[in-house]
Amino acid sequence: MSIRNVEEIYQNEINGKQKERLEAFRLLLLEYNQKYNLTTILEEKDVYYKHFLDSAAGMDLFPLNAKVAEIGSGAGFPSLVLKILRDDLSFDLFESVGKKCEFLKVVVDKLGLSNVHIYNLRAEDAAKDGKFREGYDCVTARAVARMNTLSEYCMPFVKVGGQFIAYKSGDVTEIQEAETACKILGGKIEKIYEYSLPEGYGDRALAVVKKTKNTPNKYPRGQGKERKNPL
Repeated sequence: MSIRNVEEIYQNEINGKQKERLEAFRLLLLEYNQKYNLTTILEEKDVYYKHFLDSAAGMDLFPLNAKVAEIGSGAGFPSLVLKILRDDLSFDLFESVGKKCEFLKVVVDKLGLSNVHIYNLRAEDAAKDGKFREGYDCVTARAVARMNTLSEYCMPFVKVGGQFIAYKSGDVTEIQEAETACKILGGKIEKIYEYSLPEGYGDRALAVVKKTKNTPNKYPRGQGKERKNPL
């Protein structure tokens, strides 16, 4: 398991139809941004590097035909970019803000993306539902919370033997500090991949947490405890 250079992914791995879909996604982001408050990153190059290439960086970490949950989907990064590049993946997107869910539905419909389902639910509520709990091969999230808090939101969704893939900034100490939280939640940090976006757009890291045993039923704790008193 590894990740490829993000610039090489864009230059060599993305075909014409995928590029067309990414561009359509970008235009929808611009069209709906003012109404839905989706992102402050709007310049074309910024969107491609900071959103699209960053999302694409982890595309090889997801097993073939994996069932994936994304927690705190926002505008659909990394999930919808990954879906465009890896159509074999299926996604359940969990987003607590209704307007953002409306935008995600627009993108899925306009781009004709199959096997993508959107749920207007808070992670701490959805994780208590047997329909979702420990039901996914992979769970991912990007720019939602610090790693120790994020792990409590995400790990309950991962099936034993599956993995939590977190998109983080280049500060790997944040990931390392979540080692205890991951252990409590039934996981172990298996690998940290560090990479840089092209042309000085910043350093990033991907953390892969392996689920080795069931998450105790009391997690996530809810009522904001994940943020106020992280594990």
